[in-house]
Amino acid sequence: MRIAICFALFPLLLMAQTGVEADEHAIRAVMDRFMDAWNHHDAEAFAAVFSQDADFTNVRGMGATGRAKIEAFHAPGFATIFSKSHQEYTDIKTRFLRPDVAAVDVRWKMTGAMDPQGNLRDRDGLLNFVMEKNAGRWEIVVLHNLELSAPPPTK
Repeated sequence: MRIAICFALFPLLLMAQTGVEADEHAIRAVMDRFMDAWNHHDAEAFAAVFSQDADFTNVRGMGATGRAKIEAFHAPGFATIFSKSHQEYTDIKTRFLRPDVAAVDVRWKMTGAMDPQGNLRDRDGLLNFVMEKNAGRWEIVVLHNLELSAPPPTK
């Protein structure tokens, strides 16, 4: 009897794993779009991966709320200190809090960013996201960005 129950439940287990794998793939696709928008210095495309009412906080603790304000917040940086930057992620860790809510940690590396004196420097850090699945689409609801590299020397 137990074996029969196990065989009956096995397809449900496979479907659940397939759903989780599909969601992990979809979250990774959001990260790909996030990085692509960054690397094209496209504030509109960058903001498009956020929910309408998302909260964004950068490495200095400054932030913006709402997709339009996140776009406006990034446009000046993409035109200046990040205009030559290239960012990529090196690791993604996803924890599903519910089937439609995930905590996502993304390790990143950046080259070509300018410090306040205009010198190019490499950076690395951690993006911490809360993502939510709405109408089958994963979006960033909350983002905190942490820089892990040493700050530039002050002059």
